[in-house]
Amino acid sequence: QVHLVESGGGLVQPGGSLRLSCAASRTIFRINNMGWYRQAPGKERELVATVNREGIPNYADSVKGRFTISRDGAKNTVYLQMNSLKPEDTAVYYCMSAGASIDWGQGTQVTVSS
Repeated sequence: QVHLVESGGGLVQPGGSLRLSCAASRTIFRINNMGWYRQAPGKERELVATVNREGIPNYADSVKGRFTISRDGAKNTVYLQMNSLKPEDTAVYYCMSAGASIDWGQGTQVTVSS
């Protein structure tokens, strides 16, 4: 089991940027996939982006070209750089680890509003 702690959320104006971080409690080198999901009020949790052990990313269509996911094995951390943010990006963002088990962080709130 991996303990995940997200940080970096907050309030930002439309068009702004945020970088989310997800720190894992142990090495992530052997974890097949790590990623970010989000859940807006009244909606189901949805995929935002994942990145595999080789560093190959996968993105939801709604964030392609605006968000970038990366993983740093030396720091046991996964990042989500979010640019050109829109009000519809407002949600709680959750970090996910898919290795021997599926683990989730507690989430960090991102609010995009003027």
